[in-house]
Amino acid sequence: MTQPPKKLVKLPQSVTIKKFSQLLALPVSQVITELLKNNILATINEEIDFDTATIIAQDLGFETEADLEVSDSETITLEKLIDICKKEKESGKNLRPRPPVVTILGHVDHGKTTLLDTIRKASVAAKEAGGITQHISAYQVKKKGQLITFIDTPGHEAFSGMRERGVSIADIAVLVVAADDGVRPQTKEVITYLKDKKIPTVVAINKIDKQEANLPRVKQELADNGILLEQWGGNVMSAEISAKQNIGIEDLLESILLVAEMEDFRADDKRDGLAVVLESNLDPQKGPIATVLVKTGTLKVGQDVTAGTTYGRIKKIEDFSGRNLPTAGPSTPITIMGLGDTPNTNDILQVVSGKSIARLKSKEFSGGLIERKEKVTSQKLMRIIEDDKIQKLNIILKADVQGSLEAIQQIISTLKTDEVIVNYAETGVGNVTESDVKIGAPSQAIIFGFNVETTPVAKRLAESSGVAIKNFKIIYELVEEVKKIIIEMLPPEIVRTDLGLVSVLAIFKTGKRDMIVGGRVSEGKISKNALIEVKREGEIIGRGKIENLQQDKKPTTEVGQGNECGVVFEGDIKIKEGDTLVAYTEEEKKRTL
Repeated sequence: MTQPPKKLVKLPQSVTIKKFSQLLALPVSQVITELLKNNILATINEEIDFDTATIIAQDLGFETEADLEVSDSETITLEKLIDICKKEKESGKNLRPRPPVVTILGHVDHGKTTLLDTIRKASVAAKEAGGITQHISAYQVKKKGQLITFIDTPGHEAFSGMRERGVSIADIAVLVVAADDGVRPQTKEVITYLKDKKIPTVVAINKIDKQEANLPRVKQELADNGILLEQWGGNVMSAEISAKQNIGIEDLLESILLVAEMEDFRADDKRDGLAVVLESNLDPQKGPIATVLVKTGTLKVGQDVTAGTTYGRIKKIEDFSGRNLPTAGPSTPITIMGLGDTPNTNDILQVVSGKSIARLKSKEFSGGLIERKEKVTSQKLMRIIEDDKIQKLNIILKADVQGSLEAIQQIISTLKTDEVIVNYAETGVGNVTESDVKIGAPSQAIIFGFNVETTPVAKRLAESSGVAIKNFKIIYELVEEVKKIIIEMLPPEIVRTDLGLVSVLAIFKTGKRDMIVGGRVSEGKISKNALIEVKREGEIIGRGKIENLQQDKKPTTEVGQGNECGVVFEGDIKIKEGDTLVAYTEEEKKRTL
């Protein structure tokens, strides 16, 4: 007798026990009993992951598959999105080839940005203030009729968070190593991360045109760090290039396509799009603009979407060159217009129903939902300051894009001191406006702007209310200014230098606040205007100062060891014969971080 076919059930990435029992159409008690048999103790409202739910469902006689659709109410994290894409690939349904997403990594100054410029035939490095890539950007190039998507991430060590995120959404990493410099500390950090995440890697040995280039040394250093190139018997592809002279670039692109062919990157372009926010900024004319990378599915003009705590309807889609698109599929970097606010980098943009948008609007209007940043009132700020004795540097930080904002805050967080903390009265994307000055005035906050303008109204209001506005084009100049202000707020370090000891032999005169005593310098020396500690039987009983000093009844500025002297002492303590005077100086020294 043939067994009846098992019932198929679609399971989400995580599910509560109650929802799980409903999907199986079984009593909750039966599901909990089955969980207990597998040594899993869970209550009705607790969640279990997809793998656990699959085992239990199969034990109960069901066939399972991943439900890759996302509900309107589900908040997707980057980790969850990566998991959805992985499950989607495993399911093998509706999958079509997609362009590989490539990120280029390497030690600062090893030619990463120059390589990207050469690949896309556009000069970005010359325009970038300070020579450091400060934003994430993305674009596509075509090689042999096939598209390759590149994500540009900051190379400097201070941007490790942004760089790691860039790697997490990429399919292939290109590791740039300078032929004249070899494997550096940041290169080692990147190698460790790539090996840990098992990300397919192509090595680009750059600057081979330089006289100091030493290819064997670079390859040996790579091997020492676990990157064994193909020509050395390993499985890591490489290309020897000069980004500046446009040498070997074609070989590099071909290597990327070969890796992509082996990995066979695919996605479902029929489903609703899910995209990662790479960057966002506030355009004075166009409003909030988000740069996103579509990971799976297709985004279309007119769709209702959410991204983090913001939402809206896609009014316009542009590719990296500014060309209008009606739709955008997997691995496509695009900018979208229509969101109500600038989303954060790393937020997941997902398609939702019009009803969900209406519900979000009503909840926001009633003050019940969206966790937008609370404006810090002057009363609240002053209360915080009064309650805490630690000094606070109140600042308002405005930047051109979310990536800059994140990077600046990350670097400022490294300026550590127990005596002064940086307190953000407000942060945001866009120009410095009147409302920023109004927030800054009561708390005496300094407004720092990066790559933004100050509106004329804000300038006038700042002048009349005494609010300082400091604008910068280079991140490190802004951070150095913050550092300088913190140092000025630190109390100076008092450096004490001990000079010598005087044994008190006689008391000649005692006044209200001064005394004349005679003694012998038993150690070191003493000098006029030196500070004095009075010791009696080894204990410090008071302090004062040498007003005048005599030797052989003649005024002097200094008396050395072994000599007797007369001391005019100023202080509240009354000195006795047998006391010891410790002479010392104190100097204020400017603090550093």
